[in-house]
Parts: sequence; C-alpha cells; structure tokens
Amino acid sequence: MAPIVETAKETNSDSSLYLDLMIKVLAGTVYEDPAHRENFSHRDSTYREEVRNEGRDWPANAHTMIGIKRLENIRQCVEDVIGNNVPGDLVETGVWRGGACILMRGILRAHDVRDRTVWVADSFQGIPDVGEDGYAGDRKMALHRRNSVLAVSEEEVRRNFRNYDLLDEQVRFLPGWFKDTLPTAPIDTLAVLRMDGDLYESTWDTLTNLYPKVSVGGYVIVDDYMMCPPCKDAVDEYRAKFDIADELITIDRDGVYWQRTR
Repeated sequence: MAPIVETAKETNSDSSLYLDLMIKVLAGTVYEDPAHRENFSHRDSTYREEVRNEGRDWPANAHTMIGIKRLENIRQCVEDVIGNNVPGDLVETGVWRGGACILMRGILRAHDVRDRTVWVADSFQGIPDVGEDGYAGDRKMALHRRNSVLAVSEEEVRRNFRNYDLLDEQVRFLPGWFKDTLPTAPIDTLAVLRMDGDLYESTWDTLTNLYPKVSVGGYVIVDDYMMCPPCKDAVDEYRAKFDIADELITIDRDGVYWQRTR
C-alpha cells in the first residue's frame, strides 16, 4: 500500500504548526513529562525521548500515552480523509485522558471542518475485571489491576478538552462498557475508527459494532496490536471471518492500521 498522501496538511502552514505543537504537548515531550510512578515498561520514572516517541511509557501528566508516532498516524489518517472527502465521523474506543480524541478535534478545527463529529467512547472506569468465563488472554493480562492509573473519569477528559478550547458540539461522549454502548451508538458513518481497548472482548465488540460503519477509503487504527496478544487475536479473527485482506501497516512497535478498500 502506498504511503498516505498528506493532502490537507500541506495546504495551510499555520494549521500545520498548530498541530505540530499540539502533538508535542499532548505527548508531554515539549516539557519532558516523566513517566508515572507505576510505569509499566521501565523501573523508574525518568523521561526518555525515544520511549515517549514509541508510546512505551505511561506519562505522569500528559494527556495521552500513545506516543509521537501514533499521534502522527492519527493526524495522517484524519487529514487524508478530509483531503479526499471520505465521509464519516471519527471515533476512539478507549480514550484514557482523551489525548487522541483531542487531537482529532484539533485537526478538524485546524482545517475548519464543521460537518464531522469526534466520538469519545470509554467506560471512564478503567479496564473491566474479566470473569472466569472471559477470554483466557484477557484474564492473564489482568489489566484491571492497573486501574489506579488507567481509570480516568469523564469529567477529567472533558476538562482536558476544555483546556485546549476544543469541547464543543462536535465532541460527543459514549460512556459505558462497549458491549452496552456500541450496539446502539448513534453513529451513522465513520471515516476513522481508532481502537485502544486492549482486551479481546473490547476489541471484538468494537469491530462487530463499528467496522461495518467505516467508509471505503476510511481507516482502522489498532493501538495495541503488537502489545496486547488478546487484542491481536480479536483483530486477526475478525479480519479472517469477514475476509478482510487490506494490508496491515505498522506504525511503531505496538500499533498498526489499515485502509478499508471494499
């Protein structure tokens, strides 16, 4: 698959500078925000640029943990669907502090796009405790034990949007577990579907309910494909079940995406 053509990005240097800076602020690189004391991948909280670029730590204060490369991927995908008039809204399922969705809204603002909505879907309670009848890989990861870091309230996410002056009628929240909220979510069409649910069940619920709404030419982004084996299992099984052969493209050590072609 050819690299994404950054059609919209090249049309306005002011918007490009705005988004360049927004990405650095969202990831905490501009002020070298240290890792959280419960950082999962390193033994200390020292800020490391190469780690933050790859999204391999949990920042203490920054509004996203996905790192520079995955933020740039969001920008590329959103600007591509804007530039090529691919219809639909933007959604992230599993938002933590909201940084990825804030970037989506910022991109729409930068390009004066007023006919698309950013959907913010999360339990706002952290990761569910997977029961004995749940997927074995989900039980093994036991990510609910990290909810002291992973659980972020809806009000905190809304406050983060406000701090960027980006909380408005083009941002809509879907609070609750995906299995409960996504089947009836009032989303008609999607141009970008970004998944960051970590678990098999969360990923499967998202694909089942939202992938059919992704426009041809739109993008599906999987944050934890190479970090969380259950997430990868769900993606691979769904793609096989529905004969999805679109190329999976690597973003960094963890994330992948594909463009829907049919």
